[in-house]
Amino acid sequence: MEQEHREERKFKFHVFRDERFIDLNLYQFGWERNDPGQSYGPYARNHYLFHYVISGRGKLYANEKVYEITPRHGFLIVPGQITTYCADEEDPWEYTWLEFDGLRAHESLNLAGISSRKPVYTAWNAEAGRQLENEMMYIVNHSDASPVHLIAHGFLFLDQLVQSSADRRHNSERRLRDFYIREALTFIERNYQRDISIEEVAAECGLNRSYFGKVFRDAVGESPQAYLLHYRMARAAQLLKETRSTIGEIAAQVGYANQLHFSRAFKNVHGISPREYRVTHLLDPAQLPGRAPKPEESTTEKGE
Repeated sequence: MEQEHREERKFKFHVFRDERFIDLNLYQFGWERNDPGQSYGPYARNHYLFHYVISGRGKLYANEKVYEITPRHGFLIVPGQITTYCADEEDPWEYTWLEFDGLRAHESLNLAGISSRKPVYTAWNAEAGRQLENEMMYIVNHSDASPVHLIAHGFLFLDQLVQSSADRRHNSERRLRDFYIREALTFIERNYQRDISIEEVAAECGLNRSYFGKVFRDAVGESPQAYLLHYRMARAAQLLKETRSTIGEIAAQVGYANQLHFSRAFKNVHGISPREYRVTHLLDPAQLPGRAPKPEESTTEKGE
């Protein structure tokens, strides 16, 4: 019994088994006091995984870097990112963790100033860190509570993560940035058929190109040029699947006066030429330009 009691105090682990929640969902959560040198990885996760270090120290290996993690710090692992983390040989860490995902997850992490490229969280003071630890441990220690109750505390965890982060981004800055991005995306969606430039999009937002590019990349995750290209090619793919328009007509409809330039851009994005894409993706093969429907196809269409 004494051995079991020690093991219980060394490790707690719970799986959340309700996936009805969209804005935020929990998957696993727990607490652990590691052995010296104990490590996990290299692994890639399917969801966000956040650890908060209560005591001791350890290292996170990510982005071809080594991050030293000490008390009042935490670290984030994002979906698909391959990482390894291990406890110190002399002073192994004790931590609590949550695995989570959902529509609100990325927004909250962005506000907290942590990401795949900046994975280390720092509490702005000791009390803020303790409150984050308390919220995470509440979830760990109330695994038998109702799913709605745990999800509610999941939102409180995200709120405390943002409020306590030393790298927190202020809401006023975020609201202004989001206004610029909405203006830019709306302008692109309404004008992608024209030969618009990034300078024109930036001017529509009232920003110089350099600053606009930085704001856009921070919010969207790619440059304005890359977003415009991908948006045009997505629209082109839709037209290839759903219309009788020729390749040249579709090129013009997504802002390319030169069909050859369009075909090259399309192949760079989708990996095959527009013609090959149409052959394999057209919803109704009878719509291929210049292709007369077979008699049986005509009969079927009339019957429908």
